[in-house]
Amino acid sequence: MNLSDAQQARIASLPQATIDRFAKEVAKYPAEQRQSAVMACLAIVQQEQGWISGESEEAVAAYLGMAPIAVREVTTFYNMYNQRPVGQFKLNVCTNLPCQLRDGETALAHVCQKLGVEEGGTTADGLFTVQKSECLGACADAPVVLVNDRQMVSFMDNPRLDALIETLKSHAK
Repeated sequence: MNLSDAQQARIASLPQATIDRFAKEVAKYPAEQRQSAVMACLAIVQQEQGWISGESEEAVAAYLGMAPIAVREVTTFYNMYNQRPVGQFKLNVCTNLPCQLRDGETALAHVCQKLGVEEGGTTADGLFTVQKSECLGACADAPVVLVNDRQMVSFMDNPRLDALIETLKSHAK
């Protein structure tokens, strides 16, 4: 793959450890399908930096031989990718129809009120970011909250939401 000086500079802006992790992901695919590793590479960037900046998207695009807009389309399509810095604990509250019918919007409002933020906001201490989410695939357990894109908690009425917030606060770094 022939890279321009600008593309090489974008890749060089990444730590070598990140590039090594990218290489492991790309190796899982045939050479002509290296773009298939885009989601894994974005996840690596987010894990290391906490969010995915435009510069990071461009570096991923250069590394994978993709147009930057194609990487941006992936970043903006999936809500698991943070497009701006977020708190230590990101709470995605499902407000899709099944959760909505079982008080998903009420759960979102309660979390925002308890933490003193608007939907999409981050607390002043940087601990929590609260976001509404599309379907998280646990409709029978509604309303549900996804913590840091990894842990699903179910049947989240106000007392359970309060307990979750207190538990997370007690584990803050």
